[in-house]
Amino acid sequence: MIPLRSPQDALRPSSIALGSFDGLHQGHRRVIAAITGDNCPTGCTPSVVSFWPHPREVLHGDTRLRLDLPAEKLALLQPLGVRQLVLIPFDRALASLSPEAFVEQVLVDQLQARRIAVGDNFRFGAGRRGDAQDLARIAAAHGVAVAVLPMLWDGSERVSSSRIRRALAAGALDEARRLLDRPYRFCGQVGSGRGLGRTLGWPTANLQVDGRKFLPAEGVYAAWAWAHQPPGDAMAAVMNLGPQPTVDPQAPSAVEVHLLDRQLDLNGLALTVEPLRLLRSQCRFSGLEALVEQIGRDADQARQICAAFVPDPGPWNPPG
Repeated sequence: MIPLRSPQDALRPSSIALGSFDGLHQGHRRVIAAITGDNCPTGCTPSVVSFWPHPREVLHGDTRLRLDLPAEKLALLQPLGVRQLVLIPFDRALASLSPEAFVEQVLVDQLQARRIAVGDNFRFGAGRRGDAQDLARIAAAHGVAVAVLPMLWDGSERVSSSRIRRALAAGALDEARRLLDRPYRFCGQVGSGRGLGRTLGWPTANLQVDGRKFLPAEGVYAAWAWAHQPPGDAMAAVMNLGPQPTVDPQAPSAVEVHLLDRQLDLNGLALTVEPLRLLRSQCRFSGLEALVEQIGRDADQARQICAAFVPDPGPWNPPG
């Protein structure tokens, strides 16, 4: 597994793909390809350099949920030829640097960049005054080459992390997977619930998911689940994401996973989940009997959907 490093501990000199790269979609991978393989100067470490937390969290107080948390991103980067992920701590001192100071102090002095690649919408420096062309001009004065990659378009819209989030927020898993060119997954630690699902004949694993992770629309899903990271045994499952309007309307939103035709003690384990298809939105039933009958129909539908999907292990490193 490639390492996650601070700027102080980064291997130098470096060949840098600079940006957020949330989701590592096809457009991101094109930027990364510009600093790896034959595009990486001799003796340099091909590196992805991002900021943490997201600049908008620091400057505007906006919560920015991530498609990929840093620990998840490591396994996704390794097959692309990247050898380290460097996270630059973003704070107001860094935000106050002029474009020239950022290039000189961070990219040239600290990371010893020899080549840099960005998308053509890249902005940086105090007040986001610098753009990709400014980066190329400033870096050239230090003898550093910059590759500026055009945005990747899909139909009338560009491929973007925001577009993937919109697809997930609408429960459009197929569209999100197409734009990502890989499965969307998340991981959570299985904790103890109230045991009501078991009483009703549908025991669930209650997942505690990192609050910084972007999750799809609330509802009931057919899903794959792994008790260990892929490519291990993929288990068909039905997942409920959201509140419990029939059982406890005041309860907070939760992630509950029922393994279909499997009985495992998952308590305390990490569970990886890949939602496949949104079956229905949540609704309040007349009582527990009506709810149990609907769960049975959900399970039957989920079995059929899982039977039609071949699990794709793909690169994945759930956070530990």
